[in-house]
Amino acid sequence: MTHSPEDLCQSLLAAARKAGAGAADAIVVQGSSVAVDMRAGALEHAERSEVTDLGLRVLLGQRQAIVSSSDSRPETLAAMAERAVAMAAETPEDPYAGLADPDQLVTSWDVSALDLSDPAPAPLPEALQADALQAEAAALAVDGVSQVQTASASYGQSRVHLAASNGFSGGYSRTSRSISCVAIAGTGSGMERDYDGDGRTYQSDLRLAGDIGTLAGQRAVERLNARRPVTGTYPVLFDERISSSLIGHLMAAANGAAVARGGSWLKDMLGQPVLPDSLSLVEDPHRPRMGGSRPFDGEGLPTQRRLVVDNGVLTGWTLDLSSARKLGMTSTGNAARGTSGPPSPATWNLSLTQGDASRADLIRDMGTGLLVTSMIGSTINPNTGDYSRGAAGFWVENGEIAYPVNECTIAGNLIDMLRRIVPANDARPYLSRVVPSLLIEGMTLAGT
Repeated sequence: MTHSPEDLCQSLLAAARKAGAGAADAIVVQGSSVAVDMRAGALEHAERSEVTDLGLRVLLGQRQAIVSSSDSRPETLAAMAERAVAMAAETPEDPYAGLADPDQLVTSWDVSALDLSDPAPAPLPEALQADALQAEAAALAVDGVSQVQTASASYGQSRVHLAASNGFSGGYSRTSRSISCVAIAGTGSGMERDYDGDGRTYQSDLRLAGDIGTLAGQRAVERLNARRPVTGTYPVLFDERISSSLIGHLMAAANGAAVARGGSWLKDMLGQPVLPDSLSLVEDPHRPRMGGSRPFDGEGLPTQRRLVVDNGVLTGWTLDLSSARKLGMTSTGNAARGTSGPPSPATWNLSLTQGDASRADLIRDMGTGLLVTSMIGSTINPNTGDYSRGAAGFWVENGEIAYPVNECTIAGNLIDMLRRIVPANDARPYLSRVVPSLLIEGMTLAGT
């Protein structure tokens, strides 16, 4: 007999009470997925999975322990609870551990308004193969493309339910559909590769497979005959494809767990300018059809729209209950939870204020510098914000793209970099992170 995620959560809580837990919460994720990879017109890899993952956290006073399993038999649930209680009895006390107070819990929500689950039938494997084949064929049709490394298509659906001994119980479903393609141009030591892809909640929103393959091929060809740029200090334009990584570094430093540990370069900057005065950063977990949307967080607290940066000024940290207690603050409803670990702070959907200029305008105005379209590796000092990453893209001279470049490193300090960003107006509104191309003057570039 197959039990619903809600039933399994309640069974886990009952087992925890019987085993002697003072408090407990449980999370169950049921899901299925299908993914195919095509190469040279043939099926290279196919995978189908159906899983039920269970996680149980028990508390004995200020001691907590977590166990997880993919076995939902009654005897396994009882064993999980007994093992968790025994583990908790041996762990050190954590003065900040604990469930939410009942008056902190969300009491109502509208899952339908979030539109997280596509009602359309799941695609057949043959339909996924057809999408991947179409993407591959489109990439190969681009003059200069020598091969396609992989063309992929996938579909997934899941149901998640969270319940706790403080009275909370809630769940929701979501779906995902994606197509991607990695194309290779040139031959031998002169080969270059690039990609394109799209992932959506609704299949009907997905870009055409042929368009994805064509763009992947064009991007790969554009990178042929790349050179290493000259070392120096130049303006750097982060293409919209990778510009959200800069905002990701900002949000990582604003994570309450990092701040509470004292391991954040932002720890003394609450209420201080971190972006240009004209820019704001909004987090909105209630955007329909978004992967970062959810009606409640991993501790049963209401999610909320918040202004993380208001006209350049950092307004607050990203907090779960534990980090909020450590900092003497209130949770922002940003707890994320898996089946094998405790809640931790995480960010949802983000949107940065867009500029008035186009990407082409910024390229024209930057004169001589670097347009970055891809990055590899990362050296970020979490305490100082010192930044260094490998980069590839295009060299700009006299306001025009001159030639492709690779094997270079860009460096700076995030505190200074973020205060000097100039946004374009090219952000894609359907992404979870809506961030346009970003220009930063005076970055250190190491090339030849």
